[in-house]
Amino acid sequence: MEIVLANPRGFCAGVERAIAIVEQALARFGAPVYVRHEVVHNRFVVDGLRAKGAVFVDELAEVPDGATVVFSAHGVPLSVRQQAEARRLRVFDATCPLVTKVHVEVSRMRAQGYEIVMIGHRGHPEVEGTMGQVDDGIHLVEKIEDVGELSVANPQRLAYVTQTTLSVDDAAAIVAALKARFPGIIGPKRDDICYATQNRQDAVKALADECDLVVVVGSPNSSNSNRLREVAQKRGIPAHLVDSADDIAPDWLAGQRRVGVTAGASAPEELVRQVVDRLRSLGADEVRDLDGILEDVSFPLPKGLA
Repeated sequence: MEIVLANPRGFCAGVERAIAIVEQALARFGAPVYVRHEVVHNRFVVDGLRAKGAVFVDELAEVPDGATVVFSAHGVPLSVRQQAEARRLRVFDATCPLVTKVHVEVSRMRAQGYEIVMIGHRGHPEVEGTMGQVDDGIHLVEKIEDVGELSVANPQRLAYVTQTTLSVDDAAAIVAALKARFPGIIGPKRDDICYATQNRQDAVKALADECDLVVVVGSPNSSNSNRLREVAQKRGIPAHLVDSADDIAPDWLAGQRRVGVTAGASAPEELVRQVVDRLRSLGADEVRDLDGILEDVSFPLPKGLA
């Protein structure tokens, strides 16, 4: 049995920046540093930061006065920023710059009188943060069927944005349905789905074409990791999402000659190595890396931490 590794895989620039912000805040100001929501959606990463002194909270009301707080990579509603400012908390914003780009688009288009359609998953913190940039005039669409139920004030003043971690193919289908129903709808100048999401999904398509099974390293609450599993499954290949190497069931491998391995943008390479070791212990004897796009994107840390 051969292990085939997707490229690129694992951490993206936004995730690396978010983790570095928490680590630098801990080094600069000491524990505890409070983090609103999981800074990135990976249990291994969150547990590691918690062991260093990070305290993860659901709401700012749980943060003591005068404390240091980090906003997660997924972004926050405008009301959360206002609440933090009113309480004079020391804030470091780990929102991915590519998510911030969508926030700016929403605010700008709403100010120009457009209603906004947000394509994304209900309840995901990125969607809540993006929709929370405006007080009204924004609608959530999760699937093509939702497009037919949309009620808007003026179809000629309508715009759309997307969650950055969606399936590229699914998002394109929803956009096509929006354009069919609302021919005057406008979109962002550049796609909102981030480069890392696009690259990892393309890499999984190449991986699935060579393999009998795909293992995606990522936590269950990671949107982009779930999309990688779905991309492989839609190519007719069995695919499993694993939080750790211990999640791999030996019976998955029965009769499989090539097992593909990738990792979501919030999953560290250390977990990939552990998965490879686990597959070796279950009979794999070769490891091969697929060629892929070399990513060289990096984002600076906020002032006060750089």
